Amino acid sequence: MSEPTIVVDHAAQHRTLVRLMWLSVAAAAFTIALKVSAAAITGSVGFLSDALESMVNLVAALIGLWAIRLAAQPPDLSHHFGHGKAEYLSAAVEGALILLAALAIIWTSIERLRDPVPLDQPGIGLVLSALATLANLVVGTVMVRAGRRARSIAVEADGRHLLTDVVTSLGVLVGISLVAIFDWYVIDPIVAIAVGVNIMFTGHGLIRRSVTGMLDASISTEERQQVQAVLDDFRRREPVDFHALRSRESGRQRFIYVHLLTPDDWTVKRGHDLANDLSRAIERALPGAHTFVHIEPIDDPSSYDHDHMPPAEP
Repeated sequence: MSEPTIVVDHAAQHRTLVRLMWLSVAAAAFTIALKVSAAAITGSVGFLSDALESMVNLVAALIGLWAIRLAAQPPDLSHHFGHGKAEYLSAAVEGALILLAALAIIWTSIERLRDPVPLDQPGIGLVLSALATLANLVVGTVMVRAGRRARSIAVEADGRHLLTDVVTSLGVLVGISLVAIFDWYVIDPIVAIAVGVNIMFTGHGLIRRSVTGMLDASISTEERQQVQAVLDDFRRREPVDFHALRSRESGRQRFIYVHLLTPDDWTVKRGHDLANDLSRAIERALPGAHTFVHIEPIDDPSSYDHDHMPPAEP
């Protein structure tokens, strides 16, 4: 008896992802209010830079929400493989926004570095910033974990953005604490510059991953090994072989392509039935994957014309 195929409830998964993106929007609005208040009360460029990043978080969350909704749309006459790459576009835009926020933070901080000023009521600003940091930590952790489980780069990217904001805020909190204790006013812009440089790396990483996905990157090595294990199992049970194994990712979707080589005396129906069995086996190993099997005669030399593929770049 064959194993049951694992069914992925895409509708329920989509609803969960949409709720998470709305949670991110709410968290961004909440932290903006706290951080803008902290910046206004204290006059700290560190708090101001932190508030600016939260504003970017809000814009990014709204873009991510749009991408999640678009990616969930089914294939149509103009998009035969669906709209999964919308999530890569969202993550790329988010990475670009992070870079812009980092540059703005650094520019503002350099101006303040030339002319440091005392801070007003830093204690109140520290409390407000700490509350905002805690909110981002909780929401960001939830989103990164959920995004990984659902293979949603948009949700994971938004969660990572929030966690980057946490690192930013912690640096600002330490800097403002030193200013409050020792009256080292120059620390405020120095910390803000360090924070700006740090988040530039996060933005670069998001853009790089998004571009890789938009260029039809193959599935991970671990997933390819799972597919290969399925093929090896069929080789042991049937007088068949496989070649031209290819794959690509499109957001949460994975597409697997493989050529099935069957004996010349097999009927079309027998080859077709085995191809269906193979597709189901691969989709059990990789739930939610889409498998395409091309059948060829094993003794025909032309069947092997697809074997030559240049190695991937390191």
